[in-house]
Amino acid sequence: MIIEKWKRPSYYMGESWPEMYVGLFRNRDSDCLERSNFEIALEHLGGEGETVHIIREGHWACGWVEWIAIHESDTPRVQAMNQLFEQLEEYPVLDECHFSALEQEKANDVWKNCYDANERIKYIRANIDQCSWYDWSDLLACVRGKFFCGYASDLLH
Repeated sequence: MIIEKWKRPSYYMGESWPEMYVGLFRNRDSDCLERSNFEIALEHLGGEGETVHIIREGHWACGWVEWIAIHESDTPRVQAMNQLFEQLEEYPVLDECHFSALEQEKANDVWKNCYDANERIKYIRANIDQCSWYDWSDLLACVRGKFFCGYASDLLH
């Protein structure tokens, strides 16, 4: 079994969770992959309920941390989370479509808020092979920051 029960770290000052198994984590600084896997895992478990909780805690370095906690009495969900961990050992993405959608949303936000029109034109010229438009108005909308037309992962990494 990959999934483990919660263990109190020596530096920890919060509430104790000895009856809980630890699922996936996310924090303020999580990238699209961590956020996607967290959301898909929670959905796979049926969301929060009597035995599945999102534990929210403050953290000095990253502001906050959330983790999926599953009560030890809920054997089916503990096993389901363990299967997700096994999947992640084989391949790091639980749902390609969900991950791609989050990544595209983030790329659109970065494109709109972190690049000006001149920088967008320069990026498009340097990466013309990954860009595509339906027509002139589509290209103009991209340059104006309405959407990102290239490979989201290239812009974000």
